[in-house]
Amino acid sequence: MPLVPTAELVVPGTGIGAFNVITLEHAEAIVAGATAANRPVILQISENAVRFHAGALGPVAAAARAVAGAATVGVALHLDHVKSPDLLRQAPEHGFGSVMADFSELSYLDNVAATREAAEFAHGHGLWIESELGAVGGKDGAPPPPPHAPGARTDPAEAADYVKATGVDALAVAVGSSHAMTSRGAELDFELIAALRAAVPVPLVLHGSSGVTDAGLRRAVAAGIVKVNVGTALNVAFTGAVRGALAADPAVVDPRRYLAKGRDAMAGTVAAFLSVLA
Repeated sequence: MPLVPTAELVVPGTGIGAFNVITLEHAEAIVAGATAANRPVILQISENAVRFHAGALGPVAAAARAVAGAATVGVALHLDHVKSPDLLRQAPEHGFGSVMADFSELSYLDNVAATREAAEFAHGHGLWIESELGAVGGKDGAPPPPPHAPGARTDPAEAADYVKATGVDALAVAVGSSHAMTSRGAELDFELIAALRAAVPVPLVLHGSSGVTDAGLRRAVAAGIVKVNVGTALNVAFTGAVRGALAADPAVVDPRRYLAKGRDAMAGTVAAFLSVLA
């Protein structure tokens, strides 16, 4: 099936799962899980993942496109957490339908200026664009901010002004989740999500969804979240399955023997998350 434009999958009133791709096995597992759940899905490749692949976007993007092309469910391709303008400009040639320009660590005015420039490029090349306002935290090993620290939550009025000033198509908001959580103990502010939905005219995105319970994800979607990003939960499943396989057979040297276990575990995790969002 041809790649589906991201804009067709991010529809207000529903929840769409977006899962991070690091290796070919991630892409295969995500599509397998989506197929099992009979749900569309977004494959995300982050700037960090590109850095892992020696800074080369082409090979990992080509692998993701190939896996998506063989899928029987709708699959979109998204370039995530992009800080490098050079990387952002590569998105169109590699088949991405969307990008997430991440200038959230800049001051508000600098964030607006950089994001507006990224949005102009994206729209000029047929790309849907997401950005972030607030401090989700947990990226690159940094601890999340205290819950009541300035900027730790996205302000609805500021978010409305930001979207108008930048022209983005979706907004990632800070509402209590954090990147890289290996347990599901995040406490979301559902009243804030509802206030943001009322204030902001574009779909809302939840980053750090691995740390949110099933019940929390359901409530988040009901309150106004549309795109739900999941990364760490796949890695937890993959690593646990690989550790188990190696412990069960210390003599194994064929990576297919344990990578298959990890891939299957990730596929099950994807299917479980998508069933919650259905």
